[in-house]
Amino acid sequence: MTAGSTKRPQMSLDDFEALERGAPETVTLEFIAGKLGVKPVPDGDHGAIFMWLLRQCMQHRPELDLHPEQGLRVEQYRTGRARSDGVLAPVAHFAGQGEWADPAGVLMVVEVTSHNSDSDSRDRNEKRDGYAAAGIPIHLLIDRERHGLMVYSEPEEGKYLDDPAYAYGEMVEIPAPVGITLDTEALKNFSD
Repeated sequence: MTAGSTKRPQMSLDDFEALERGAPETVTLEFIAGKLGVKPVPDGDHGAIFMWLLRQCMQHRPELDLHPEQGLRVEQYRTGRARSDGVLAPVAHFAGQGEWADPAGVLMVVEVTSHNSDSDSRDRNEKRDGYAAAGIPIHLLIDRERHGLMVYSEPEEGKYLDDPAYAYGEMVEIPAPVGITLDTEALKNFSD
């Protein structure tokens, strides 16, 4: 649950983790803001966008890894579980941490929106707020519906203070601690 919320979670964290362990490989479950969520299986454009970003990160910051589908303990008191499309962290940062890693030391999380009705609340709001509450410095949202990117930074008291928006094709500055510039022209190839 988010700070100040009076809503009760749908289930306990232990129940969620037991359910998630037994879920088939075709389903990705998350537990954000006290709600069980099902992440759709990514389509080809989703995968192509992730690979584009992976190549960009490797070129600019070879000492970092962009981990696909990394599970993180998010939200206040670590009562949430999010599986990010990408998590940028130092090489071997997650070694020995298990399926749901502590977000400490993560430099950036990445979400690429999916074409489903739940994407608006989950990718654009709930996960963003969970990442901010966990103190993750940068949250990059690649929004396929809006053909743009949001770069959230400066987390404070569960919110990101800075959130510039960019259209596909623009040069996108990712601030410190990532400190790279993304040429997003190629993202136009993955528009509807």
